[in-house]
Amino acid sequence: MMNTQILALDIAGNPFDWIPPEDAILYYALGKVAWELGDREFIFRGGYSRSGVQSKIAVKPIIAIVGSEIMTRMFRTGLPLTHQNDLLFKRDRYTCAYCGNRFAHKELSRDHILPRSRGGKDTWMNCVTACKRCNQEKGNLLVEQFRPLIYVPYVPCRAEHYLLSGRNILADQHEYLAAQLPKHSRLLN
Repeated sequence: MMNTQILALDIAGNPFDWIPPEDAILYYALGKVAWELGDREFIFRGGYSRSGVQSKIAVKPIIAIVGSEIMTRMFRTGLPLTHQNDLLFKRDRYTCAYCGNRFAHKELSRDHILPRSRGGKDTWMNCVTACKRCNQEKGNLLVEQFRPLIYVPYVPCRAEHYLLSGRNILADQHEYLAAQLPKHSRLLN
């Protein structure tokens, strides 16, 4: 249970966050869980009442949380491209955009299609996965001056983002998120 994450949704069923079970317990206790999904159930036990009955809360792997303004604000902001490159490498399936070979995480780097030295930004649409050799060879050249891209970058949708960022995703959670993937998602192949 220590590594389990609960998939939190807004009331409409849009992924909002991966939360620890302790946070889910609080939402249940405060009556903020609108609905829940999943075959699995995690039982958490608390203290005893004066009559000797132990309190318990059952947590499902997917919960929809009522009334959070924070969720609404998060949907307006773009999905983060983290500095560790984990999500980028997963999006690109650990495949170099220039040579097409697959590599281990430690052998990869982030390449800016339009190099930062030429004004390129650190965004999903300007970044691809490159092996360290190709990235070093490319340097600050433009793609046209180096090699064509084998695949094009794209901004992951929310469902992709949570599939890419989740750890120890349960089958129920995976099925829920996979059902929301667009047809062009690399996670479907």
